[in-house]
Amino acid sequence: MSPRPQGDYVWLDSGTGVPIGARVKESEKGKLQLVDDEGKVRLSAALRPMHPTSVEGVEDMIRLGDLTEAGLLRNLLVRHKEGSIYTYTGSILVAVNPYKVLPIYTAEQVHMYTDRRLGELPPHVFAIADSCFFNMRRSQKNQCCVISGESGAGKTESAKLMLQYLAAVSGQRSWIEQQILEANPILEAFGNAKTIRNDNSSRFGKYIDINFNTQGAIEGARIEQYLLEKSRVCRQAPEERNYHIFYYMLVGMTPQQKTKLSLGNASDYNYLTMGKCTTCEGRDDITEYTHFLSALKILMFSDSDSWEISRLLAAILHLGNVKFEGHADNLEGCDIIESTHFNMAAKLMEVRLMLVFSSVPFPSCCRPRSAQAIYGRLFIWVVDKINSAVFKPLPEDSEEVHQCIGLLDIFGFENFVKNSFEQLCINFANEQLQQFFVRHVFKLEQEEYSREGVVWTHIEYNDNQRTLDVLASKPLNILALIDEESSFPKGTDRTMMQKVNKQHGKGDIYMAPKNDHEKQFGIRHFAGVVFYDSQGFLEKNRDALSADVIELVETSTNQLLKQAFKTDLHGTLKPRLGPDGKKRSPTLIGQFRKSLEALMKALAACQPYFIRCIKPNDLKQPEFFDRDLCMRQLRYSGMMETIKIRKAGFPIRYSFQEFLERFRVLLNTESTDKCCETICKTFLSGEGHWRRGRSKIFLKDFHDTMLELERMKKLNEKALVIQRVLRGLKYRKQFLRKKAAALMIQKHWRGHQGRKIYRVIGLTRLQARVRSRQMQHKYQKKREAATVLQARVRGINARKEWRRQKAAVVLLQAYTRGALARRAVRKMKTDVRWSRRRLLLKPFMFHEVDPAPDLEQRRMVPETVDLDELPMEEQELSSDEEDDLDEYSFSKFASMSFQGAATATHVRHRLAQPLIHHEDEGDVQASLTVWWIILRFMGDLPEPKQRVNPLAPGGAGSRGANALPQDLASRNDRSVALSNEMMAVDSTSLERPMTALEKLHIIVGYAIVRRDLRDEIYCQICKQLEGNNNKNSYYRGWILLSLCLGIFPPTEKFIKYLQSFIRSGPGGYGPYCVERLKRTASNGVRGEPPSWLELQATKTKKRMTVTLTLMDGRTISVPVDSASTSGEICQMLSQKVQLKDSFGFSVYVALYEKVWALGSGREHVMDAISQCEQEVRRKGGQEQHAPWRLYFRKEVFAPWHNCKDDAVSTELIYRQVIRGLKFGEYQCRKEDDYVELTTKHLYIQHGRAGAAEQVKAAVQDAISSSLLEAKPEDKWIQMVNTAHTQVGLRSTRHWTVTRLTHSGPALAKSRFIVAINWTGITFLDERERRLVELSYPEVTGVNTVRDPKSSAQSVCLLTLRGDFTLSGAMTEDLAALVLVFLAGLRERSQYGVALKDASSPDDATLLSFKKGELLELLKDKEFSLERGWLKARNDRTGKSGAVPAEALLILPTLSKPTNQVMVPHLYLSYQNHLPTANTITITEPPLQPTKDVNRQVMSKNAGPERLWVHSREPLRLPLLRRLANNADHSTKACLAFTYILPYMGDYPTKQSQSSLELTDQIFGAATQNEALRDEIYCQIMKQMTSNNNRFSLEQGWQLLWLCCGLFPPGPQLSKHAQRFLESRERQPLAADCLKRLQSSRRTDPRKLPPHQVEVEAIQQNSIQIFHKIHFPNDTEDVMEVATSTRVRDLVQSISEKLGLISADGFSVFVKTPDTVLSLNEADYFFDSLRQITDWSKNAKLGGPVSVSYMVFFMRKLWYNVIPGRDLEADLIFHYPQELPKYMRGYHVVTKEEMVHIGALLFRIKTGGDSKQLAVLPKLLKEILPADQIKAFSENEWKKVPPLSVCLSMTSEEAMLEFLKAVYRWQTFGAAFFDVKQTSDRTFPDIVRIAISKTGVAIIHPKTKEVLATHAFNRIASWCSGSTYFHMTLGSLVQGSKFLCETSLGYKMDDLIGSYVNMYLREQKAGQRQQRFNM
Repeated sequence: MSPRPQGDYVWLDSGTGVPIGARVKESEKGKLQLVDDEGKVRLSAALRPMHPTSVEGVEDMIRLGDLTEAGLLRNLLVRHKEGSIYTYTGSILVAVNPYKVLPIYTAEQVHMYTDRRLGELPPHVFAIADSCFFNMRRSQKNQCCVISGESGAGKTESAKLMLQYLAAVSGQRSWIEQQILEANPILEAFGNAKTIRNDNSSRFGKYIDINFNTQGAIEGARIEQYLLEKSRVCRQAPEERNYHIFYYMLVGMTPQQKTKLSLGNASDYNYLTMGKCTTCEGRDDITEYTHFLSALKILMFSDSDSWEISRLLAAILHLGNVKFEGHADNLEGCDIIESTHFNMAAKLMEVRLMLVFSSVPFPSCCRPRSAQAIYGRLFIWVVDKINSAVFKPLPEDSEEVHQCIGLLDIFGFENFVKNSFEQLCINFANEQLQQFFVRHVFKLEQEEYSREGVVWTHIEYNDNQRTLDVLASKPLNILALIDEESSFPKGTDRTMMQKVNKQHGKGDIYMAPKNDHEKQFGIRHFAGVVFYDSQGFLEKNRDALSADVIELVETSTNQLLKQAFKTDLHGTLKPRLGPDGKKRSPTLIGQFRKSLEALMKALAACQPYFIRCIKPNDLKQPEFFDRDLCMRQLRYSGMMETIKIRKAGFPIRYSFQEFLERFRVLLNTESTDKCCETICKTFLSGEGHWRRGRSKIFLKDFHDTMLELERMKKLNEKALVIQRVLRGLKYRKQFLRKKAAALMIQKHWRGHQGRKIYRVIGLTRLQARVRSRQMQHKYQKKREAATVLQARVRGINARKEWRRQKAAVVLLQAYTRGALARRAVRKMKTDVRWSRRRLLLKPFMFHEVDPAPDLEQRRMVPETVDLDELPMEEQELSSDEEDDLDEYSFSKFASMSFQGAATATHVRHRLAQPLIHHEDEGDVQASLTVWWIILRFMGDLPEPKQRVNPLAPGGAGSRGANALPQDLASRNDRSVALSNEMMAVDSTSLERPMTALEKLHIIVGYAIVRRDLRDEIYCQICKQLEGNNNKNSYYRGWILLSLCLGIFPPTEKFIKYLQSFIRSGPGGYGPYCVERLKRTASNGVRGEPPSWLELQATKTKKRMTVTLTLMDGRTISVPVDSASTSGEICQMLSQKVQLKDSFGFSVYVALYEKVWALGSGREHVMDAISQCEQEVRRKGGQEQHAPWRLYFRKEVFAPWHNCKDDAVSTELIYRQVIRGLKFGEYQCRKEDDYVELTTKHLYIQHGRAGAAEQVKAAVQDAISSSLLEAKPEDKWIQMVNTAHTQVGLRSTRHWTVTRLTHSGPALAKSRFIVAINWTGITFLDERERRLVELSYPEVTGVNTVRDPKSSAQSVCLLTLRGDFTLSGAMTEDLAALVLVFLAGLRERSQYGVALKDASSPDDATLLSFKKGELLELLKDKEFSLERGWLKARNDRTGKSGAVPAEALLILPTLSKPTNQVMVPHLYLSYQNHLPTANTITITEPPLQPTKDVNRQVMSKNAGPERLWVHSREPLRLPLLRRLANNADHSTKACLAFTYILPYMGDYPTKQSQSSLELTDQIFGAATQNEALRDEIYCQIMKQMTSNNNRFSLEQGWQLLWLCCGLFPPGPQLSKHAQRFLESRERQPLAADCLKRLQSSRRTDPRKLPPHQVEVEAIQQNSIQIFHKIHFPNDTEDVMEVATSTRVRDLVQSISEKLGLISADGFSVFVKTPDTVLSLNEADYFFDSLRQITDWSKNAKLGGPVSVSYMVFFMRKLWYNVIPGRDLEADLIFHYPQELPKYMRGYHVVTKEEMVHIGALLFRIKTGGDSKQLAVLPKLLKEILPADQIKAFSENEWKKVPPLSVCLSMTSEEAMLEFLKAVYRWQTFGAAFFDVKQTSDRTFPDIVRIAISKTGVAIIHPKTKEVLATHAFNRIASWCSGSTYFHMTLGSLVQGSKFLCETSLGYKMDDLIGSYVNMYLREQKAGQRQQRFNM
């Protein structure tokens, strides 16, 4: 053997079979001196070298080079000495109990191990906990952790650490987490005790199932307890104690409490002194009792519950001290010796003593059984109570599934000197857990390798299945035999042993006793052989209470005792059948096996993790490692085999799909072929073997860690790419914005520079101008002198020539004058003869007709102005004219559109061809004729010399043979006549002198009848104005152009050129013509040429004024122009006389005795006046003398007119009726009717008293002349006092029309009169005989048709009898009046007819009816036509209900339809006539045969119902097929649609629901369940498709707007939803919906339905949402808050708006009537707002639906706050927030500081007014802290020096000085809370908590002394409940706890969390900056 160098490590034979490690100390002469691991010096030559991994130890024992038992043992030893108590075996953690507290369980350790993969950091129990948590969230599979080991190995502590870590990483710091953690102190108090092996040994097993939600937050837990060691209550082994709770109670209770319970010290009670040990070193029972009481409060145990528990525990102690006296005659019975203990026990259990004594003879064994039973039932009750607090089961209808992590902390394997029934059960449970471990680690793993085809060498392992078979699996197993024997009343332990020996005595697992007298038997367990003493097995197994004990409990009045024994009293435990067939109580083994089976099933359903706890020694000594003990534990735990299989095996397995989904990001290519292998080969090459199975990838632990690290690295790289792109986009936007700003600055700077240079250049130019003017002046002087000289010379020459010519002219004149004189004489003779003839013909030529007396009025006739008399004035247009007309010059149009060589300038000759090309030859000839007349009108051509008799046929006075008839024709007839006249005009008839008005009529007449000639006329006029130097011609041309602009507009092609041309008009004609063109374009082309009145007004450019007569005799003048319509005049008159109800009032025109109506529509008033002038001219008069008159009166009456609505309208109608009666317009059938009306007129005028003169005047007012002639006036006066009847007046409007189509019934004539009033439409012939009568219910539609060429209109009436297409003048007014009556009657109608069948037997809200039935409409506020629903009653059935609007045709009638009208076949045919909506619109189709558009609509909708279009029926199945298979999803989807219907008004509801309630139901499920979101989108879009209801569509857009802001659609629906919005871009909300949709794709979805503010905003059609924000200084502001605004965004926006330097430390708070809460900065603002208001609403049962709240913006975190650095923040926030704290006396203030601050506050309160010093005593409460008011007297305050100094400050300066003074204190910026603490007895009960940037301080509220200060890094955990706040200070293992009672715990929780997060962010930012700098 080669010598070993000194310091080498070798293996040395220890003599125990396991080599021990040793180090070479000396090596001389072949002898080695060694020091082994135990420190012993040895000499040995049998050495074996040690692998380097065994020298220093490894973290994972799989990596050991010496893979032997010695290597495992030494690795644990080395790490144990180093303080590393945790070691991995793959994913299995081996934990060695250190028996001391290690500093490895701090909050820093928790953060360090959070979200780290197993193996990244040194082994730790936190790593196992994090792996459980990580895998649960990643794989969505439940996890469990099995913690096993011997008693004292540290299982309980490991379970507690796991639980504390999970609560920490949950990140919620919720009260439920703290409740789960605080369950441990209670369970340990009741279930743990000191044993010889463990000071805190768990004497029961527990399984904690921790429930998590989908976000990874703890939501609850459930605790299962197993096999409490109840015998410990009555018996303890030496050096052991009873359960902790008894000792806690005796040392922790106050003397008063102990006195009430008659308790003393622990040494006074038998049950506590059997082990001769009442104390436990290292445990402070007083502190533990305090923690116990705190835990009870946290877990909602009331004070009464706590006291009742103490009473029962005290009763058990007293019961243990009760003494018995035996009977001589009855050895099994005994008597109770009365004592204080007995009496007290009975009192505490609330049982009567006599009942106890009556139960004698009392068995002596009943006392321990009773005590054990009470304690055992109490323990179960406590566990149930804990579960009721921490376990929150999911609702039955909830689809959410809790994920869970189970922690099993069960009793370890036990092998004592004497082992009893309890040890057998405990070891049986450990056998089950060992088998679970073996099965999972060895069996299942190797089976899966074989199944997947992975090459594998089978590893042998120690399987304990045979032991389980003997104990519990085989028939007649040991436990079954014990259970069976317990069922026999006479069964004993001996008979049981006989059966067991007989059945199992021959096996090697069971070791039978040597003889029948021995009671011990052995079992070969996986951890070794254990011998059990069978004595008492059956009795313990039966676990039965005697009937006497049950009777005692039943008679007890102690409620807690009864609750604990509830199952025994009520027999709720399921009995079992005994061998004799009788029912027996359940045995302990039976119950234990049942619960153990449930446990194993739960574990099997989870992915397990294992923690093997190793006990290093039995002495509970730190730093002492017992090799033999540890080796034994390693062997029976199978650790060697585990290491082998973990080393060779592959514990991490992924299916190919899971692997791809998880690590797809690692692929660099798009191909997915063999992607799993590609990933592994790429990233795991050289890292050991991995395997590919048939369906899975097999990896080792470190493989998974490497892949996870690579995945995180790749994701970080991708995130960086995304961040880079987004930051690039952000900075590009900033750059572009800055660039635009720079360009703007450059532009203005250059402009400034240019102007500056221009000013310099301007001076130079000015000088040049002056010099040029001087030179020009000199030149002009010289030129004038030369001109004078030339003139003189030319004058001389001209005079000479003139004298020569004058002589010749005089000679010619003499001869010419003679000839002219002779001709004049002859003419004078002829004139005399004609004058004589005219005197004879005059009576026949002129017929003067006096107007009717009631129509007489005086009119102002404008003065006649000659066209050549007005001067021309040049006037420039204002600079406000549009600049875009500059490019539309007339010369440009002429160059583009004029024919031939025609130019745009003035000429004086006739044209050879028109200026513009015309297709029609008639238009060509007319153009040339118009050009000739225009030249004559402007004076560019002279008038013809031919004289034509004006009254002769063809003359201008009669318009030849085509003159109008004698009576006034309709407008259409006159247009036809005018057209015919223009067609008949030839050059011959125009070859005569004409007046200007006649020429104007010809020019305009052609434009009226020939539409294509209008641009030609305008071009001709403009051409003659362009370059016209003749002043008179130029002026006449502008007059002509102005008149034409008032009659007809140009086409769209020429209008801009004309507008550009008329801007330059002279003498104000520019704006005048512009205004006339606008008016004409707005009101349409005229039907008549201009009147004489218009011609005169155009010459002066003055507005015309016409006078109208009202029926009450008033005359009102109104201004008019050429385009004024009757509707405009009616509107002006209504405003002047304050007429509100103007319906039916019209303008009337009267000429001679003829009166006709112009209506109140688009009829031109000047057309009527021109018509009257032409009629006068035709009769030989002059136009200016035409006696036309205008009236304003009621034309059309409606049946719904209410006289009370408008007094002015009533008065006018009344006067009109009286006037109509007087002149015979209104006639009555009987004289009595006249008498009655005259009587009413008399009463109205004079009341009840009527004198004879008044009666006579009334008769003269109301009785027509013809009636007065028929009957004397006296008779009428006599009759006026009696009749009492009512007369109905009808006002009818008439139109003369021509029928164009013949689809309806045949009529006798095609030309007839249409009479329309509110009763219907009547066709009359010229004799007013009725041809057809149509009631309004028969009218189904009204269409207007316009001729695009002539602008003539016709109307098509669609009726049930056929279609009537009518042509005539103003037919659009006819259609408008019909529509008015239809709409008015429908609006007021109460009757409708069903258009289809409807049957709804299941819904009483809906009405059932059949097609064609009459329905009576009922008024109901909940139903309206705009919402698409009406309430009606079926006339046939009498039932009422809701009716959809599209299923009902509202009949336009006010009375119930008669049977004749309600012919079934008529209304059945409505299906082919009417649209679904009850609206009739005016359409303007092209001039073609009219088709019923409504029929086409119905034909399109006649197909079967489509699922994707609007519907009023609820859904039975969801729209999306993928939801139909899920019953819960399907139900919720259909339910959401039932709320969409009423929101959109598509379905009626019995009870009114607010919009917020409906949106909650619509979006609530979708916000919580992603699967429903696409369904909601589809449902809303479905209801918006083919929806003809405007209100419903608007409501649908509101829902879609809300939906787009809440969450985006899924990937499959996203593009369709986007296309849906893009295709409806004209909708007002479409663009914003698309914007919100794109925004929601980039952000997280909202968590809650819309807030009320959002709903109200969109209902007001506002896409901007504003919210009021309040500030601490009592100011407020309104901020815009979007749906996707997070709280941090709002904080930043407010800070920027206020101009704060930084937004750090500020937060948004919500104040409700109950509380004030801070909003989480990461949450959406409206989600947080909704959550708080809902929470406040739910806190009050039956409270208001809406909760009032206010939003505040305040400083929350007071770090980096230095007064004066940010003045705005100091004044708005810091001062108003700090002042109340100072005034409440929270700070420690010296007298000098108080004086100084008081002076500052006095300055702020009084505003610096020194006069307020007099009232200083009254202000002391406002300037001094509450506890310091009496510190100074009033006189002392007046002498304070700082007071006068502070008065000179401003208020802002005083506030800043106040902050500077407060800033010096440590409590500056702290938040104070007065709480009641129960954790530390050295503190007062009421303490003040101050939370600031330095940490949490505990202050004495009276002395203000700081009792304790805890920095934030010392606070391990904290949480708050409804009335409690809890903190854990220090480490998680032995940290101190602080519990206080307060209702403001949530504020303290939030504040501490905010400070901690702030410091963590700063720490991480510093680390990132440090790495960046490196």
